[in-house]
Amino acid sequence: MSAEQEQRVAAPAQLPDRYRIEHVIGRGGTAVVYSAHDTLLNRPVAIKVFTAPTDSARVLREQQHEAQTLAGLSHHALVTLYDAGVEDSDPDQPHIYLVMERIEGPDLGQRLRSGALTPVQVAYLGLDLCDALLYVHERGWLHRDVKPANVLLADRNSDSRLRGKLSDFGIATVLGTDADDGEFTVGTAAYLSPEQVEGGLLEAASDVYSLGLVLIQAATGRVSYPGAVIESAFARLTRDPEIPDSVPQRLASVLSGMTRRSPRDRIPLAEARAQFERAIADEIARDAPPVPLPLPPRAPEPIADVPPDREFARITGIAARLIRAPSAFVVVGEPGFEASAFVPEAHRAELAQLASRALLVDRAGGWSVDDVHTDPRTAGAVRFAPVRSMAVQPILAEDGRKVGVLAVLDALPRTFGADDAATLVDLAHLVAHEVDLRRAVRRALFSRER
Repeated sequence: MSAEQEQRVAAPAQLPDRYRIEHVIGRGGTAVVYSAHDTLLNRPVAIKVFTAPTDSARVLREQQHEAQTLAGLSHHALVTLYDAGVEDSDPDQPHIYLVMERIEGPDLGQRLRSGALTPVQVAYLGLDLCDALLYVHERGWLHRDVKPANVLLADRNSDSRLRGKLSDFGIATVLGTDADDGEFTVGTAAYLSPEQVEGGLLEAASDVYSLGLVLIQAATGRVSYPGAVIESAFARLTRDPEIPDSVPQRLASVLSGMTRRSPRDRIPLAEARAQFERAIADEIARDAPPVPLPLPPRAPEPIADVPPDREFARITGIAARLIRAPSAFVVVGEPGFEASAFVPEAHRAELAQLASRALLVDRAGGWSVDDVHTDPRTAGAVRFAPVRSMAVQPILAEDGRKVGVLAVLDALPRTFGADDAATLVDLAHLVAHEVDLRRAVRRALFSRER
């Protein structure tokens, strides 16, 4: 008998005629999941049949709890519940079953057997799972069992853009409850939060920690706290998970922030999500090939050589930090500027030309573009893929001439507000003052030499 035939034999004796059982997808301590086909709606489904008999009131409550929890949730990063019922071929031991969306792909645990994910795959996965948990927490639930086996991956475009869906709400609970005394019995000691180990109050930060451990494993291919149940569980109370230097800095920073031992010190999910977006932008920018931009019809009037240095770097750093943009730089006369690590070395000249072009589009003052691909002032002229939005402020010399620009760029579409514009105006004045000061010094030295 083949393995597939054995799997077919293992199918439950009675389910509604509309569901045609195909084979076993997976087995756990409390349930078996089957691949099946819904003949009424002509679509693939997954059917989870609980193996524990419902003759125990506690077991029945747990099974009903998962069905009711899933029934109230609908999100693109959660497995969708289609139907539920009772398989009662044995009237003395009926079994609850759940009919769910079938994801054509492995779970994360299976995927990691072939090695770690790439940084951009980890960041995309973090984005999806943060969205899922934000949705779950907003509705008052705590998942409590975030682990690789409960993260299902879609096969489509999995080489680059992983799509993750969170599943299995069997031990989900209401936010703000205490950890159960029997927490270790669920078999996920490697992913418990410190407060689960200690039996403390469980808030959203507990899921954040577990997700952080899952994503560290995805990035490294290694479990942070291996070993027996007790050894693994208590190890996190004395040391933080290790994140190797091979993990890119921004990604390592967010994973470290998610797995701080104190719940109060962990970054919230919304902030983690934003940082995963930035990490994706970093990776796209790092991999993007050089693409030349068209030269502007006329460059800003040059001044004497003013090389970029520490002062300009300090001002652009302030601009990026206050406006929360990954890149800021100054262009003065012939392109020469400082940029953050977001801008690859190979693209600095092209970005200087872009800023110079921006200066010429509107000579009335500073302006911003929410999306360079749709704004008529830049549509078709911006081909540097990671640049999606920008804000530009002219730099004026003592006599009012425009001698350069201060610009901030973002890899995501965004709106720059009035406060952002005012910040750029103030910082552009600092740049202009620095330029004027240097010109005065050069004039004085030139007069002395004569």
